[in-house]
Amino acid sequence: MSRNQDDGLNTSNVSGRTLIDIGSGPSILQLISACEAFEEIIATDFTDANRHELEKWLKNEPGAFDWSPVVKTVCELEGDREKCFEKEEKLRKKVSRVLKCDVTQNRPLDPIVLPAADCLITSLCLETACKDYEAYCAAMKNITSLLRSGGHLVIVGVLGDTFYTVGDQTFSCLELDEESVRKAVVGAGCTITRMEIFAIPEDEHQSALTDSYANFFLLASKETTI
Repeated sequence: MSRNQDDGLNTSNVSGRTLIDIGSGPSILQLISACEAFEEIIATDFTDANRHELEKWLKNEPGAFDWSPVVKTVCELEGDREKCFEKEEKLRKKVSRVLKCDVTQNRPLDPIVLPAADCLITSLCLETACKDYEAYCAAMKNITSLLRSGGHLVIVGVLGDTFYTVGDQTFSCLELDEESVRKAVVGAGCTITRMEIFAIPEDEHQSALTDSYANFFLLASKETTI
């Protein structure tokens, strides 16, 4: 693992009233810890199927995916392994809406208009939604329009990835490197306060599943406008 860290905010300072998750997919993984730091969480995704799966879990409907083993692992990492059930119920209460989102549009949540969020999370979304780097930079500006001045942007993504495989389906991915990610974030009016890069062993990134060579975590804050 290699690490590249900037001086700045610690993630423990990332909290507030509203969190918007861009490109949630059918997953709650990226929201499990977030429910402790925000009063309201808004999940979003482009596809009807993903939003439907989220709604099934939120309503605790029969046939919903069982996330309890994952939630248990998160609770163990947080040092509170006995509160798995309570964590799930807290998250269900905190997620107020599941909305359609198109990151390629100037108004990603159109026709819904929301107050500017305190924090924006996006995980493995933009690089799969954008056909080229110009579109990636535009999408970064589009999603940060939902963030208040001084609010936090959290990105989890991959570097060097041109494809990924799920089951028997292979999907294309926009190839990115550290410099291109940083340039897009700064170009969207944000200041990077932390970036960590986690190298993937060569025998793993040269597999039939994906060709990415690293994962990254980035924390930024939206510049305050006068």
